[in-house]
Amino acid sequence: MRVKGFSAAATAAGIRYQDRLDLGLIYSDRPAVTAGVFTTNRVKAAPVLLDRERLQRGQAQAILINSGNANACTGEEGMAFARSTTELAAQHLDIDPELVQAASTGVIGEPLAIAPFANAMPELVAGLAHDGFNDLARAMMTTDTIPKIVYRTIAVDGVMISILGLAKGSGMIMPDMATMLCFVLTDARIVFPVLRDIVRRGVDNTFNRITVDGDTSTNDTVLVMANGAADNGWLDEDDPGAVETFSGAMQEVFSELATMIVADGEGATRLVTIRVEGARDRAAALAAARTIANSPLVKTAFFGQDPNWGRIMAALGRSGCFFRPERVSIAFDDALMVKNGLGLGPDAERKAARVMRQKKFTVNVQLNDGAEYGEILTCDLSNEYIAINADYRS
Repeated sequence: MRVKGFSAAATAAGIRYQDRLDLGLIYSDRPAVTAGVFTTNRVKAAPVLLDRERLQRGQAQAILINSGNANACTGEEGMAFARSTTELAAQHLDIDPELVQAASTGVIGEPLAIAPFANAMPELVAGLAHDGFNDLARAMMTTDTIPKIVYRTIAVDGVMISILGLAKGSGMIMPDMATMLCFVLTDARIVFPVLRDIVRRGVDNTFNRITVDGDTSTNDTVLVMANGAADNGWLDEDDPGAVETFSGAMQEVFSELATMIVADGEGATRLVTIRVEGARDRAAALAAARTIANSPLVKTAFFGQDPNWGRIMAALGRSGCFFRPERVSIAFDDALMVKNGLGLGPDAERKAARVMRQKKFTVNVQLNDGAEYGEILTCDLSNEYIAINADYRS
């Protein structure tokens, strides 16, 4: 899992817990073309505000990442802290502070202390290595149970290009976007407008199609750095075929990371795709799928393996999507349970219940009112989710 010109490191700085990796660093040996997408929450963490400001130049060379504290709802002190820590990293890396991005995840509303960062920075920078990404992925984790890393190599016009993606996220997940951090590194040489468009479209089709609990975070960040070390021909509007090849690989990375986030949802035992077909327009289909996917009643039924299709119909009815109830069909995988708005009886429900025992299945909702469809990836809502979030700060 090596991407030319990139290195990473992680250390246990003691930001919230002792003897736990919680501070990480990504470094490119040259300034990289960088594009980002951030939370749509009106409450934005200090790192998000700082990154958006600095990304106006379309370049970055390093990303400083901490877990344990979100540095959100911390006012001017939080902004000053984000600047100070990135300046500290820049000083040790001997680069312009404006080229350092920041990312934080953890508890909201608590101030951070500078000492753990200052004490850990020399070791962190000294530990930068081409194989440091596994430790970095662990340092980003909060309630995650597994590190999330995806790696791809592709040939573009005869040149091998590498793409490495890392993400964290388990709860407070409902993009546009979720309490997730995602960093994708590539040695491709690409112009900023093309990279920005690829990132925006990729995020919209993947991370903005998942939900764990319907909550949108203050810290959501996707950053993609392309340092050009592969020395391929420029990916720009003059080579649409090469751009399409690269874009497809990037979307694969996004999609796999997004799926890993939902599968690792807090307390999740089931990975469920909600597919709404036969809508009049795509936006309505997505709204319907998202409403079903976020319904606590639907999600707890998934956990209990109860094919309670009435909960799905009720969620569909409040989604804002136009449909005629008497035309709706509902199936779990290929187990048809509702046809023309009416249940098909106990035998059909028993077949659906057997599907629900699987770790992964699809709820197919057919509106029979148009040609558009939408999909949202979700999970069940278990007792463990309640336990994790009841004790989150303690």
